[in-house]
Amino acid sequence: MPTRLTALTALAVLTALAALLTGCGSRLPERAFETRPTVNPSGGEPLRVGIITSATSPVGGETFTGPRDGARAWFDALNARGGLDGRRIEVVTCDDGGSGIGNNACVHRLLDRNKVFALVATTALDYAGAPLVAKAGVPDIGGQPLTPAYDTYPHLYGIYGSSAPRTGASPGWNGVLYGGTEVYRWFRTHLGARTAAVVSYNQAASAAYARLVSEGLRAEGYRVVDEQVDFALPNFRAVAADLRARHADVVFDALDTHGNARLCEAMEASGVRVAAKVTNVQNWSSAVTRDYAGSPGCRAALYVTGASRNYDDATFPAVREFRTAMGDRPLAQWQLEGWAAAMWFTDAARSCLRTPGGLTRACVEAYVNRAEPYTARGLLLPVRFEHRTEPPKTLFTCLSVARWQDGRGWVAQGDMNRNCATVPQLAYRP
Repeated sequence: MPTRLTALTALAVLTALAALLTGCGSRLPERAFETRPTVNPSGGEPLRVGIITSATSPVGGETFTGPRDGARAWFDALNARGGLDGRRIEVVTCDDGGSGIGNNACVHRLLDRNKVFALVATTALDYAGAPLVAKAGVPDIGGQPLTPAYDTYPHLYGIYGSSAPRTGASPGWNGVLYGGTEVYRWFRTHLGARTAAVVSYNQAASAAYARLVSEGLRAEGYRVVDEQVDFALPNFRAVAADLRARHADVVFDALDTHGNARLCEAMEASGVRVAAKVTNVQNWSSAVTRDYAGSPGCRAALYVTGASRNYDDATFPAVREFRTAMGDRPLAQWQLEGWAAAMWFTDAARSCLRTPGGLTRACVEAYVNRAEPYTARGLLLPVRFEHRTEPPKTLFTCLSVARWQDGRGWVAQGDMNRNCATVPQLAYRP
């Protein structure tokens, strides 16, 4: 599966954008290293895995903790059932503070001092330690690709897969990544959208991502309305007025969560109604009623897209298992993806216990690299690692889509394994 020109790139840009506003500190937080206590199992010494998270990053608390919390919930449930065939999983977490220096410190601590067998559900704003992980040959399973590291280095396996060679030399194919237009195709096909607005800040990263979105929309035949606001003093009312005058059907953006909420409030005040206000997987959470409290009309048009099954779809058995393990905590899609990452590692490790060589890193990676795609019991769209020497021009790609409905939460829009199309792959430089 290729790197996606959708929520993943948007997220990387928006987090970088927030970092520009507040500045990335270089000091590793005092809470950086947390080792979860465990009892030695009857089946042998604990199997130690590490989770690196930018928990106290400049973007704000809790922004990146979803994958960590989902993975912890999986391992807690696994240990309650007896662990990995009688062997408990010991989870060691590290908060890198959202900085490259902090990330390198986490990598050294987990690999050199804690001697973790693998990393799981990495969610790092600046994955500066990725070359060290690759050099050490430590498998990193199911990480969130906030940087191009998962399309660059061997031994790193992002949660969405990759078609890139991943030799360690440069991201993608000689520094160029490719992503599909499946998101834009879906809204054109299912909602009949023809005019799309793309709202961004007058800041380099935001504007660059907005240009990529606009390129993808035009490739799918949209009339594109480009809107830009001042980063420091955004005039969203002027944008809303123009959206109404230009009769936009669907709105995409290169804004942070706060900017999205203010845009929706301006649209509400101006009486702007669109078929869809599209947000990304970072905002696929139960916080919608809080974040969009002042804009019920815009909230009713909120759609989200991604590559994993809607966490609110409790009719699906694997989702119910996840929700039960999470208990009464507020839920988010990134938690489900962290849960799936931990499941992926566990399935790989368990497969190795049945081989003559036993549990080794090479065996775990052989499972992840196998030709059969991984779906985490239906929670993920099929994940593959193909190592193509040449980038694909088109791909058959599927998409998970959900719409917010007050009183029901996120409602899946069709089955993600059937929301599929063959779409062009557009080039971009990360």
